[in-house]
Amino acid sequence: MKKIFLLLLGGLAATGTLDAQGGWPRSIIGADGGILYVYQPQADSFSGNTLRFKAPISYVEKGKDLPRYGSFQALALVDIDKDERRVSVLLANVLVLCLSGPPDSARIDYLKETLECGIPGATIDIPLDELVSSLPLRPGGQDQEFARQYKHDPPHIIVATRPSILVFIDGVPRMNRHPVWGVNRVINTPNTIMESEDGWFYLYGGHHWYIGPSASGPYNYTGYIAPDMRRAQAFFGAMKAASMHTDTLREGAEIVEEIIVSAPPAELVQTRGKPAFQRIPGTGLQYATNTENNIFLDTVGRRYYILLSGRWYAAAGFDGPWQYVAADALPADFARIPEGSPKDNVLASVAGTDAAREAIVDALLPQTAVISRAGATTSVSFDGSPKFVDIPGTHLQYALNTATVVLREKNKYYCLDKGVWFSAGSPSGPWIVCEERPEEVDLIPPSCPVYFCKYVVIFGTTPDYIHTGYTSGYLNAYVDGPTLVYGTGWDYPSWAGNAGYPRPWTWGFNMSYNPWFGWCLGAALDPCWFNSNMGGNKDLTGGWWGAASYRPPYIWHHFSGHGLYEQDVSRVENITYANNVYRLRTDRIGRTTPEPFYTDTIGDVFIRSGGGGWLRHDQGQWKRIDAVREISTLEDIERQRKRGEMRIRNFLRQRG
Repeated sequence: MKKIFLLLLGGLAATGTLDAQGGWPRSIIGADGGILYVYQPQADSFSGNTLRFKAPISYVEKGKDLPRYGSFQALALVDIDKDERRVSVLLANVLVLCLSGPPDSARIDYLKETLECGIPGATIDIPLDELVSSLPLRPGGQDQEFARQYKHDPPHIIVATRPSILVFIDGVPRMNRHPVWGVNRVINTPNTIMESEDGWFYLYGGHHWYIGPSASGPYNYTGYIAPDMRRAQAFFGAMKAASMHTDTLREGAEIVEEIIVSAPPAELVQTRGKPAFQRIPGTGLQYATNTENNIFLDTVGRRYYILLSGRWYAAAGFDGPWQYVAADALPADFARIPEGSPKDNVLASVAGTDAAREAIVDALLPQTAVISRAGATTSVSFDGSPKFVDIPGTHLQYALNTATVVLREKNKYYCLDKGVWFSAGSPSGPWIVCEERPEEVDLIPPSCPVYFCKYVVIFGTTPDYIHTGYTSGYLNAYVDGPTLVYGTGWDYPSWAGNAGYPRPWTWGFNMSYNPWFGWCLGAALDPCWFNSNMGGNKDLTGGWWGAASYRPPYIWHHFSGHGLYEQDVSRVENITYANNVYRLRTDRIGRTTPEPFYTDTIGDVFIRSGGGGWLRHDQGQWKRIDAVREISTLEDIERQRKRGEMRIRNFLRQRG
């Protein structure tokens, strides 16, 4: 079926975006004039980019008034847009179709063909959050054969009680000359650090300047800027005027009292004054209320817990020592944190919760795209001659001195750019779109800096198009046993020569998980503290967070007191950040309240009765059912769908 799908893909993609019909059901008019109504699908399983689902249907023959009810099961090729939280069925292979009334195999075959021909034009969309809430969790997860190689050693944890910021330099500061500003700048840091001719170092962040005697500080706020820094000052002044971030609601950029510079991996945990705790009802837990960090006190075990990049660490006091605690070894009260409460955001990092299961399912669902072969192109720049090193456990090598992922397999070269694989006969190109990835790419271990590249896959090709996609690993998020974590935990050294090329980091960005936007930069980090796109120098864009072209969204929660999984609240965020790397590509092909119908595995169709019970469509009539097991199954399906609807509402509320 997959091969047939891909043969049809070229013709489908060329038609462009189809107009949606609106709500459910979606109608398909048959060749004989009859009308098939397709109701909201129910997902059964997902693999690669293929969804197995079932859906209720009704069929009205031409010239008749009363519908016949039934259902079908199908395998479908889908397109997933995680920004719009939508799964679009592109093509479907109907496996089974059941219809009420007298047996009629010819009619069944005709309706199956009508469905397969009509589904591409009927715009069958499934809300992604309903898929997330209903799909079973596959054993093995994203890459569990390598998960035991992820590292959980705690970084250097710094606890501050006044406004502070963490600035890190990846090793010994390495300097080079900025081609426009005419000053030296540190290239192995995500922050903006420059050296004046007077020997002082200037740090720019949050629309303010700080001065220090060395690249490592100490830094203090300054209103004075050396004369040779004026071109840089003018550039950042222009940036400030245009820096209304679309993914944040900043409450003003305050002057930071303490700049903490760190070379080893570190995380900053800060409170506004002495930590103030509040009890979580129904548990023995308390949480710190005067911080954006996730700080808890277990009053039973008398230990403090903090959540960093999806990993838990515990200590008897804030001075440490901090020890790693697996997500399935936490005190049981963590799983009892109520959804809708101010700290329900941590539930995705607590084993056994619905939020943790949904986070993993969402991570395993790929962001997909159809790429035009004719328009796809890339180029790779190296800092000097290409330098390749071996990848342990494989026959592959990767290039050290470039921001792009470049692999060598014997005499062939592969490049990964913005979620698309390319190949060439030499590291200088010319590069053409790949039909297959390197053979051993799945064997790349977490200890390798280009580990994240294995999560970009090629689903299939046609003479004109490539159907590709990536899962969360490409954006540096991984399934680690029962929960999702950010980063592998490995400390990858950056390349620092004439240019600086960063590698994905686990620590330092105060990463927190959001069920609709993935991993987001933490509260203490305004994007204005980063040197991404500094002076238009592409060598300094991205790379700290996986894909070189990607920066995670920044979400400022400003102590809203609301949860992420709540049912009904007013909008508290206004976020329009696009989290889809494929939106950066010019060669990408573009493309309501549901009816309360449900179906089971044998093709019966059900609906809620006005009194709250369940009805089955049987021989042209809706009949009440009383079987406890059957009712329980239907109510489970309904609960999953309602949870999906809740996630959709909360996503729309947060996106604004």
